[in-house]
Amino acid sequence: MSKFINIAIDGPAGAGKSTIAKAIAKKKKYIYLDTGAMYRSFALYLLKNGFDLSQKDSAEYLQAMVDKYLDSFELDVAYDENGQRVIVNGEDYTGSIRTPDVTAVSSTVASVPALRLKLVELQRIIASKNNVVMDGRDIGTYVLKDATVKIFLTATAEERAKRRYDELVASGSDVSYDKIYADMVERDRFDSSRAMAPLKCADDAVKVDSTDMSLEEVIDYILNITEAKI
Repeated sequence: MSKFINIAIDGPAGAGKSTIAKAIAKKKKYIYLDTGAMYRSFALYLLKNGFDLSQKDSAEYLQAMVDKYLDSFELDVAYDENGQRVIVNGEDYTGSIRTPDVTAVSSTVASVPALRLKLVELQRIIASKNNVVMDGRDIGTYVLKDATVKIFLTATAEERAKRRYDELVASGSDVSYDKIYADMVERDRFDSSRAMAPLKCADDAVKVDSTDMSLEEVIDYILNITEAKI
């Protein structure tokens, strides 16, 4: 067993995984590894190389684009006073990976085995050398099966869509709640049914429903679980 503490936080889109994971990492003075940002970085890389959004649901087109650009995709993860930064081929992608187009592409490319294998290898290397908090869809079930602490963080689709809507509006985006909700439901279906490492709650994970909980309540609850495990 690794001498380092690994905390895995899984759950559906919009459950607040990244926010919670960052807070836990800060309080524990661990590294926060945003795995979603890694997949988003590749999605943005494809978009920068002419990815056709109208073809995002075509498995053949998706595979062809991954085959064409995966080998030239070099990802570095760095940290500064603002947290994790994702650097692709020397270019800082951090501020550009949260757009709706990137989100649309990342949820599909994340299902491509070759990409997952490349990024999972990097994630495991980082976790083997550091105390980390890692969030995603399959951390506890696939990436870090032996994680010290496993959390499955969820909330109703309505609440998750509202949170995402409020976040985007606050950032100045002109978005529709109904569209975000529909996208959320579709992403849940896609993530839960993908062939490789689908979204599901690990048998040894603690399920946390944050629908009626404040951010502080969720953080304190997970910190208590973590302390009990450690």
